[in-house]
Amino acid sequence: MQADGTWTVLAVDADASARKALQECLARDYRVLTAGSVRDALATLAAEEIDLVLAAYQLPDASAVDLFREARVSYPEAIRLLICGQIEPRHLLRAINEAAVYQVVASPWHGEHLMLLVKRALESRELARRHRYLSRELKFADSVLRRQNDNFVSLLRDSYEFDKLVFASEKMSSICELARKAASTDLAVLIQGETGTGKELLARAVHFYSRRKDFPFLAQNCGAMPDELLHSELFGHKRGAFTGAISDRLGLFPAADGGTVFLDEISEVSPSFQVSLLRFLQEGEVKPLGTHKTQKCDVRIIAASNQPLSELVEKNRFRRDLYYRLRGFELCLPPLRERMEDIPVLAEHAARKYAQSINRHIAGISADAIERLKAHPFPGNVRELENEMRRMVALATDGEFLSVRHMSPEFARIVPKNPNGLPAGTIKANGTLKQKVEALETYLVTQSLLRHKWNHSRAARELGLSRVGLANKIRRYNLDENSA
Repeated sequence: MQADGTWTVLAVDADASARKALQECLARDYRVLTAGSVRDALATLAAEEIDLVLAAYQLPDASAVDLFREARVSYPEAIRLLICGQIEPRHLLRAINEAAVYQVVASPWHGEHLMLLVKRALESRELARRHRYLSRELKFADSVLRRQNDNFVSLLRDSYEFDKLVFASEKMSSICELARKAASTDLAVLIQGETGTGKELLARAVHFYSRRKDFPFLAQNCGAMPDELLHSELFGHKRGAFTGAISDRLGLFPAADGGTVFLDEISEVSPSFQVSLLRFLQEGEVKPLGTHKTQKCDVRIIAASNQPLSELVEKNRFRRDLYYRLRGFELCLPPLRERMEDIPVLAEHAARKYAQSINRHIAGISADAIERLKAHPFPGNVRELENEMRRMVALATDGEFLSVRHMSPEFARIVPKNPNGLPAGTIKANGTLKQKVEALETYLVTQSLLRHKWNHSRAARELGLSRVGLANKIRRYNLDENSA
């Protein structure tokens, strides 16, 4: 749309008189540009902001289907209308499916009918745009309102959530900030981390924060799959390509055209399949099993590995050139034992989620239970924590606090090394009650400030104080950032 609110329509027809007729019909209400071939149309799309493309089926250098297929990937916001006369139903169906045609206009067309179709198509486009905008705004507003009384999560969504990833640690904050930057590009992303750290959740977040969010996100686990089956899953196959291929299969790459494919356990693929994947990353072409034809696919690859790929490269178990192709952005998720401050947040989030799924209210989690969770090494990472919280919620009654008696034996028998979380000597045995309280308060305020790098707003939120209240504590106990 132009600055003055005028829609721009691109009319494509090989016949000059037909182009002129379209221009005269539409020029009353729209800014109309014309083109006589697919090549000219693509050049205009690249140079101008086009809201709607109206193209005749037969063009001199290709068909309108080819034009629309390219426009669908590179200019998805442009509505596509096809003008055609007598055409076989199978060709018409192919045009609608492959090019995502919004409406078919019968030729010869009638001026009033054409104007009505164009008006309705542009109205639909604008409604869809507004719906997406309002949905994002409402989702953000709802997330803020729901968290105003939540002691575990910040009021600011971006500080503690990235799509479905929940965190409180500086490590995860830095990773998610880098992931947001990766989402704004089309570079491949390599996510590395132990099993259960949330690699697929991070991949989904990157997809849904990218320009590809309106296209499919498809996932494939590559572990322990034969090459032939994996090739079929990703590239597709034709009927009879191998034993058991009783029908054509599209494959994930063509099916996700315009979107994202997540390849989990990429370290497990064979050297021969690494060659096929490398070619796809270089050329963007797929060749289904059982055919010699190739087709272009615009797909972003996000790969994940629970083994360091750099080490596999040094051992000649993974191709170096493929490794560098995959790591356009490299995101390394730390294990849960290296970000203990995330455990209370994740535990509360998981408890609330599973309680809602069984229509049960949970009042909270006891401090003793949290201390035992924090003392566990979590070899299964976040997935193990979620399983424990699911079990605790299942054992609790409606409105009850989750406590140690709800924990599994493995967690219940854990004895935290320091139940108060205080180092030895923090509180002197021979001090008065007032001195002990002040020593404890000094320690807790100092640790909170250190955790948040002396960010007073975050420390105050964690301690349940106002900024003025925190400032009074700092002044009272002579706390100094340089000496702390």
